[in-house]
Amino acid sequence: MSQAPEPVLEVEGLTVEIDTPSGILRAVTEVSLDVGRGETLCIVGESGCGKTITSLGIMGLLPRRARMRARRLALEGRDLLAMERGALASLRGDRMAMIFQDPMTSLNPVYTIGNQLEEIYIRHGKGGRREARERAEYLLHKVGITAAASRLGQYPHQLSGGLRQRVMIAMTLMCEPALIIADEPTTALDVTIQAQILHLLADLQKEYRMALVLITHDLGIVARMARRVVVMYAGEVVETGTAGQVFAAPRHPYTRGLLECIPVPGRTRRGAKLGSIPGMVPSLIGPIDACQFRNRCPYVFDLCAAAPVALREFGPGRASRCLLDEAPRLQSARPVGAA
Repeated sequence: MSQAPEPVLEVEGLTVEIDTPSGILRAVTEVSLDVGRGETLCIVGESGCGKTITSLGIMGLLPRRARMRARRLALEGRDLLAMERGALASLRGDRMAMIFQDPMTSLNPVYTIGNQLEEIYIRHGKGGRREARERAEYLLHKVGITAAASRLGQYPHQLSGGLRQRVMIAMTLMCEPALIIADEPTTALDVTIQAQILHLLADLQKEYRMALVLITHDLGIVARMARRVVVMYAGEVVETGTAGQVFAAPRHPYTRGLLECIPVPGRTRRGAKLGSIPGMVPSLIGPIDACQFRNRCPYVFDLCAAAPVALREFGPGRASRCLLDEAPRLQSARPVGAA
């Protein structure tokens, strides 16, 4: 049996709440995950499920109205919850970094690419302007940007979307972080560039042995990149496991629904309707008093509306939030609407 990788990020019981005129919005509820050195963890789910809020909470970049709490939030063994704001800011860009979804809104339009890359290196005390310039040029070349020296003098609007995303990847590598969080880094790119960026991330991760948290709604990316998977729905983790376990034997109905939406070469007939999950995501305002997926689930039981459903573990790293896994409790129960 292979030994588990050294833990880099540990998150336990992460909850994020936001005050709204209608009440408290539970953006994220009791999310727990971890990722080891050299490992890729994918967080997957539809838009609005809490993936990005989870990553912003880990990075300490939540909006001011948001309140976060957790039982544990640690990077390389250091307690992030106990850190003052300045100490946490010194870790961002140094030991942990984030690649955002849209590089055009992440890069400052009034500064050159070189200025923005160099600033990170100098701010974290890694060296002077000359060393920063040399590292910036080296990393631009490393991420596949030709004529790297001349690119340093260009502005973000002078680069294509794919080049801007490569610049963002180079920026995260300036201080050789232990953890990179990539929030849907290929969403705004065409299919060919998407594949190039994913290959680039995989190659760089192997070379630098970084922990990578990849946030996506694309299960094709999960299949190619992930070692382990966390499936989120309505702000909660509903299933965890290795990529092989989740794809071969999904335990939660939501995960099954996501997989059924993917066209399969050789099995999906030309012109056939693609799968879909009926219904709407529930409101996240107010307390959780039942299974969040019950109004969209084809297996719903009366018990699903009686109380919140706990995340049940089935082995190391394998868990599901569904009453279908509690067969003894359901022997006398019937699906809603059953005769």
